[in-house]
Amino acid sequence: MRSALATLALGFVAWLTLAAATPAPHAAKTPMPRSIVELNANARAEGNRHSDAVDLGRHLLTTVWPAQVLKIRVDGVGKHEVAGLMLSGVKFHGHLDERGFTDEIASLVKQTFAGSRVEEVDIWAVEPIPFDKLEPVSGDYAEPTDRIVFSITVRRNEKSSVDKRLKQGKNVFWAPDFHGKLKPGKREGPVRGSPNPANSPPST
Repeated sequence: MRSALATLALGFVAWLTLAAATPAPHAAKTPMPRSIVELNANARAEGNRHSDAVDLGRHLLTTVWPAQVLKIRVDGVGKHEVAGLMLSGVKFHGHLDERGFTDEIASLVKQTFAGSRVEEVDIWAVEPIPFDKLEPVSGDYAEPTDRIVFSITVRRNEKSSVDKRLKQGKNVFWAPDFHGKLKPGKREGPVRGSPNPANSPPST
């Protein structure tokens, strides 16, 4: 009996050792801790429908996007609501080319409509503008600290054609220099379940 128990014990130890040595599955298979999603959703929500912005954040921020989602805004009047997503145009999470970037935009559009009741979503990406530290950054004489390098507006009834629109560049704004940086190459798509730090300031 003792011999059998010893054999079982050794087998269990061997199994634990093997499990520890086995590479972990891809992060996409590991759910994001709800506490982190909640923190991010509250930190990045804006607009006069703040609770709806938080709810949308809970839906979108379970994914770590290559171009980081900095702000999630929902504004509304009566039954009408519009969402706005501001992305970082710098310091991507992994290499990102034009196709990877537009794939992310299309996914964000579709997930926004799937996770909210908004009628329209505006998405824009920003890059910081180098500025003199002596110049005012607030008040009547403030200089802008970032610039829009990409933007698109999509209504709910247009969501099925967003991929085609992005491919054709129809009613899409690109800053030429930003567009030129997204060279073809290895790309990295959205990764579900990876950290997406809260209160992330626009990259500099």
